[in-house]
Amino acid sequence: MCAQMIIFNSVAVAVFLVLALCLCRVNVVIALTAGALIGGLVDGFSLGETVKIFSDGLGGGARIALSYAILGAFASAVTHSGLSDLFAEKIVRGLRGKSTPGPSVFAVKCAFFVAIGAMALACKNIIPIHIAFIPIVIPPLLSIFSHMGIDRRVFSCIITCGVIVAYMLIPVGFGEIFLDNILLHYLSANGLQIALGEIISALKFPALGMICGVIVAMFRYRHPRKYEPISVPSPTAPNGESRQTRHVAASVVAIAAALAVQLITGEIILGAMAGFFVFSCCGIVCLHESDRVVVDGFKMMAGIAFTMLAAAGFGSVIGASADIFSLVEWLAVHVGDSKILAVCSMLTIGFLISVGIGSSFSTVPIVASVYVPLCKKLGISPAATAIIVAMSGVCGDACSPASDSTLGPTMGLNADGQHSHITDTVIPAFLHVAIPAILCGAAFAILL
Repeated sequence: MCAQMIIFNSVAVAVFLVLALCLCRVNVVIALTAGALIGGLVDGFSLGETVKIFSDGLGGGARIALSYAILGAFASAVTHSGLSDLFAEKIVRGLRGKSTPGPSVFAVKCAFFVAIGAMALACKNIIPIHIAFIPIVIPPLLSIFSHMGIDRRVFSCIITCGVIVAYMLIPVGFGEIFLDNILLHYLSANGLQIALGEIISALKFPALGMICGVIVAMFRYRHPRKYEPISVPSPTAPNGESRQTRHVAASVVAIAAALAVQLITGEIILGAMAGFFVFSCCGIVCLHESDRVVVDGFKMMAGIAFTMLAAAGFGSVIGASADIFSLVEWLAVHVGDSKILAVCSMLTIGFLISVGIGSSFSTVPIVASVYVPLCKKLGISPAATAIIVAMSGVCGDACSPASDSTLGPTMGLNADGQHSHITDTVIPAFLHVAIPAILCGAAFAILL
């Protein structure tokens, strides 16, 4: 019965097809499009209806796609200014001649891990710029990572874990949206009385699992990995001096302007445009170079932008299907009185839904309406219920090919074309972020 349910459920078919195609190294945009079309046909829509639903859904990702494209132009301007290259060169100069691992190299690696992790945590709450820091900070550092032989899969796990733990535990910025406006709201709307503090206290257990998973990733990917050396030409002033003081000063002002505008308006597009205009007004990006710099930024972000568009279309087709609710209703009927079976089944189905949608923010409202009553019926505590509902969305978000949490790391780490989205970001995140979170979430949900 279970196998039959999965085979004929359009959501399950669409998600499994996308994952299978991605694992076969089919481009994620093609995989999402194919998954949406097949899922729509299995659900009973005609091909024309499915294409229309998919096309209508593309508009939902247009704003994000444009934001990423403009952000790419700003990131390209930062690279062109030479600020980040200057920082990179100083580090490489300090490491020159130390080809074998030593205490200082190990210390630099740890400093990078801590710094990138701190940025990932801060980008959702303390300085809520989302993943905008990635294309600005990461690409200029790739030459250092290659010089040191650091396996970039470690950074993909660190960033993914950081951005998710931030909104899971800190009720500020994006964390406030997830914890208060979505999770607490839908738990309360379905009759569960629980305080925000209790939710955060419960979610610290699966968050701890994620952090432990990242530590395992650091150990597993500790061996040097060879990447082709890359170099980015630095801007040179007319007098031949590289990176004049005004370049550095203009870069600092541009980044500050971009951050300030984004924090004031809440729009990545406006912040990135403000920063780019500062570079142009200061003469760092000259008029005759402007088009090339912008196009270079667009090239860097094009894959991410198109993926977000395809993900929006895929989500539209999934959302139009009644089979999402069929999955959760089937679960409610077949788990019986087994608490262990219920917890594992709810997390599995929630994971399946969120992998397809690519967003924990969108998954929680869907599953809460069925999971909360079911947990009450089985005598599952409010804290455990919060874990189940939250992790049903978070675990899929952590390793979905169409999630910001995985697309963001790839956006920066693949700036030189040497980091695969699926094999170097999605799969490591699944193994070292999603699985530990599922296991810890299930364990504590059963014990609480």
